[in-house]
Amino acid sequence: MRFAYGTNGFANHRLDEALAVLADLGYDGVALTLDGGHLDPFDADLARRVDKVAARLGELGLGVVVETGGRYVLDPRRKHRPTLLDAPPEADRRVDLLLRAVRVAADLGAEAMSFWSGAADPGLPEETAWRRLTEGVARVVAEADRRDVRLGFEPEPGMFVDTIAGFEDLHARLGAPSALGITLDIGHCRCLEPEPVPDCVRRAAPRLVNVQIEDMRRGVHEHLEFGEGEIDFPPVLAALDACGYRGLVGVELPRHSHAAPAVAERSLRFLRAAADEAGITREANR
Repeated sequence: MRFAYGTNGFANHRLDEALAVLADLGYDGVALTLDGGHLDPFDADLARRVDKVAARLGELGLGVVVETGGRYVLDPRRKHRPTLLDAPPEADRRVDLLLRAVRVAADLGAEAMSFWSGAADPGLPEETAWRRLTEGVARVVAEADRRDVRLGFEPEPGMFVDTIAGFEDLHARLGAPSALGITLDIGHCRCLEPEPVPDCVRRAAPRLVNVQIEDMRRGVHEHLEFGEGEIDFPPVLAALDACGYRGLVGVELPRHSHAAPAVAERSLRFLRAAADEAGITREANR
């Protein structure tokens, strides 16, 4: 099983240093969030910076997925805004960011590019939200098709699409495009989904392109270190292995940058032990 760590959990490190730490710890990859601190998607010299990051990833032997959940990438005052659910031209700014992310993912040789719907404003009619969302996602899917990039749409607690069922509805409304898969966050499954977490993995398996992982408690959207929540991880990893998932399993601890190297080391040790308990042979799944 291939484990990664999210750069949003290394916010106080330079990107090159964060990559080096993760490679030295033994991670197989990195979930790279596009933001002003690490890899700014609006940098005037973006192409050169992407080439440099791609070369560094190759030197370190790290796989990569591109994440787009940076908090203040588009608006320095409003977290995660604008979203795909806003009215044009605001939503166009989010679409533009996602199109840039697709191109970055293609140039990095990323295994997936991950994104979400955003939250609906109070009073927004449901069908208006669906129309805006499907129109925006369709534009991103078209670019992903052109660039041969796999998209992972992430159901997120508190957002318009917050469950696997919501993703399935979106996928169907778009005509089941092959470029659009699902990013499954294991903690979110425990937080919100009605099914046990291993069953969530099996349900998502046909469209699964990216996995995020952390501990969590029922009904509380707080990303916790392993062992601090309620998830039994060996059955979850066993379900991922049994369904044939061979992508990155990325630790998602965005509020732990103050102790990033130590948290990353503990996380990898925990996940390897859970994989061993599940009977997963690490070398066979690389």
